[in-house]
Amino acid sequence: MTGRVPNTRGDGTVVTPLNARRRGGWHAYLFVAPSLFGVVAFLLLPMLIVLVLSLFHWELLSAPEFAGLDNYRRLADDGQTWHSLWVTFVYVLLCVPLQTVLALGLALLLNQRIKGIRLYRSLFVVPWMATPIVLALIWNWIFDPRDGAINSALALVGITGPDWLSDPAWALPAVALVSVWQYTGYTMLFFLAGLQGIPKELYDAAATDGATPAQRFWRVTLPLLNPTMFFVMVTNLIGAFQIFDTVYAMTDGGPGRSTEVLNFRIFQTAFKEFDFGYAATLSTLLFAVILAVTLAQVRFFARRTTYDLS
Repeated sequence: MTGRVPNTRGDGTVVTPLNARRRGGWHAYLFVAPSLFGVVAFLLLPMLIVLVLSLFHWELLSAPEFAGLDNYRRLADDGQTWHSLWVTFVYVLLCVPLQTVLALGLALLLNQRIKGIRLYRSLFVVPWMATPIVLALIWNWIFDPRDGAINSALALVGITGPDWLSDPAWALPAVALVSVWQYTGYTMLFFLAGLQGIPKELYDAAATDGATPAQRFWRVTLPLLNPTMFFVMVTNLIGAFQIFDTVYAMTDGGPGRSTEVLNFRIFQTAFKEFDFGYAATLSTLLFAVILAVTLAQVRFFARRTTYDLS
């Protein structure tokens, strides 16, 4: 006898029997099953239903009528929808860059060892925890042209503030400002986590080589924050393209459709015009736009992101 333990190799490595590995595989599937069910039931299946519904005329109270590509042909000539898509793009451009820069700046400021730093970090996240509808109502008062806080403050220095939410030139920037204020603190948490994951030794080595604080930021911090930046940009852009509640509560798409984003246009088509087939077509358009923008970001960050700091 060689004294070798059964089911082991010569180097002592345990060899798992095939049937045991299969049982382990089924156990893994059981653990994954709840999440997989959620993805299929609440993501893939609704997407499939919307795609199928876009091929029908359906006014909710009548039976669906197959329309083929009629809804998509209608979409090609629908100037109101393309206007809504343009407003959505403008909103995204107003919101996401400013929110990202402010969040990164806050993360740099709050990545310090000072007394009470945890309290400061928590305070900046409070707006994200509040209900968007409630926040919108509060900001409606702040933007009030007569008694609002902003115009009252401007009046103290002799400036007459605009009618923020009733002026087509200012309504969309005002809505974007509210979104930036609400979500900057939440975005800051991801940047803060990314900053705390950068080894301090890299900064020490850069300082030893004579790098200035600005050089350390551009040559060390930003490149190593690329994974965090990728996540933040993807999630923020997806969220910005899906904006609805703030617009609904603050401007109801006005004045003059100046804040009628695509999600609001979908809501109106479905629940005011009761044209659910065409609303599904508009939802498909929004999904295609978000998918295209996300894939463009994946391609942009693919060769610029390093995950291994070892």
